[in-house]
Amino acid sequence: MTEEIHDSTGSGVGDRAPPVGLIMLFWTFLRIGATAFGGFMALISVVQNVCVERRGWLGHEEMLDGISLATLLPGPVAVNVVAYVGYRLRGAMGALVSAVAVIIPAFVLVVGLTMFYFRWGEVPAVGNAFAAFLPAVTAIIVSTAWNMGRKSIKSRPEIALAAGAAALLLGVGGFYITLAIIAIAGAVGLALFGRGPRAEQAAGAAAPKRPMSSVGLALTFLLLAGLIGLFLVPIPGLGASSGARIVVTFGGMSLMLFGGGFVFIPLIQEIVVAGLHWVTQTEFATAIALGQVTPGPILLSAAFIGYKLQGIWGAFLATLAIFSPPALLMVSAAQIMDRIKSSGAIQAALRGIRAAVIGMIFSAAVVIMETVHLHWLSAVIFVAGLVALLRWHVDAVWIIPIAGMLGVVFY
Repeated sequence: MTEEIHDSTGSGVGDRAPPVGLIMLFWTFLRIGATAFGGFMALISVVQNVCVERRGWLGHEEMLDGISLATLLPGPVAVNVVAYVGYRLRGAMGALVSAVAVIIPAFVLVVGLTMFYFRWGEVPAVGNAFAAFLPAVTAIIVSTAWNMGRKSIKSRPEIALAAGAAALLLGVGGFYITLAIIAIAGAVGLALFGRGPRAEQAAGAAAPKRPMSSVGLALTFLLLAGLIGLFLVPIPGLGASSGARIVVTFGGMSLMLFGGGFVFIPLIQEIVVAGLHWVTQTEFATAIALGQVTPGPILLSAAFIGYKLQGIWGAFLATLAIFSPPALLMVSAAQIMDRIKSSGAIQAALRGIRAAVIGMIFSAAVVIMETVHLHWLSAVIFVAGLVALLRWHVDAVWIIPIAGMLGVVFY
């Protein structure tokens, strides 16, 4: 385990930490994936707590850059952030290991519950435990936004950007508002901070290993564009529910899904229920429910659909197809960002975007808080979780399961 050392600005690790091993990456994200209930922002907050706050593998600003990039790109935001962290630490192999590890626990749970559902027709009740997860998740997200803001926001304009982003998301919301917030924050950052001295990357920031060449990047984008083309243009000869059809359908959709898990649901529903008739409306609702009550991203609902079509092999193919193309795009985009990030203009824009992202994280905590069950235990879990995280620096992966056990006993 590396020693946690941060510089005074919170922008990165003060002294260069030794390389993180792939086994350590796998084990870390496996633990995170097993406890990351509560949606994509909960998973991102746990990643921030473990990889930045506790282990010092990345700086706060590097993490915010990854969140900003993942928000702009298609696919599941949380898994894209995990792939970004793995890439920053160990290059493409680190991205692969991290993304696979964080998905495995939820994949196993979803497939197990899916098998139970198709055999007995119902899913086990987890209501009390899930109700207790919510105040714990809220505490984790609030602590993450607080720590990021304390170390990354350095001026009143940045405070205003964070507050404005939170207000817009809470008051209006939606994917297009999210894009507008990032675009406006970048423009404001460029206008306010672009005239200072040339910004350089933080000393000690993790350097990715073996980045792809320009030819490799071009081939990657060509491959992803070809996948979208195969999805949009009907292919004769593919079986209606074959493995190849599963890969093309979910892989193509993954590159057209912007805005987070719940924004994805209508498009997926239209394709797999109304278009391909792979599942009924009731089965689709069950798939979404399983994605909500298990840890990890809601897009693991794809495993339910794949399982109905081709059993465990179909669940694997659907999961691979829905997560791999966006993660590959994320790593490629991160490499492009690395090549332009030393520009003073880019750093100024990123400074504005980072502030806005912190405001967006605060707004996610408010949204989740509104769904928390009104009960004395909810208040106790939230306050105790917040104190444990901010005062005692407890590992976030312990907060949610302990809250779930309390919920089962006391709710």
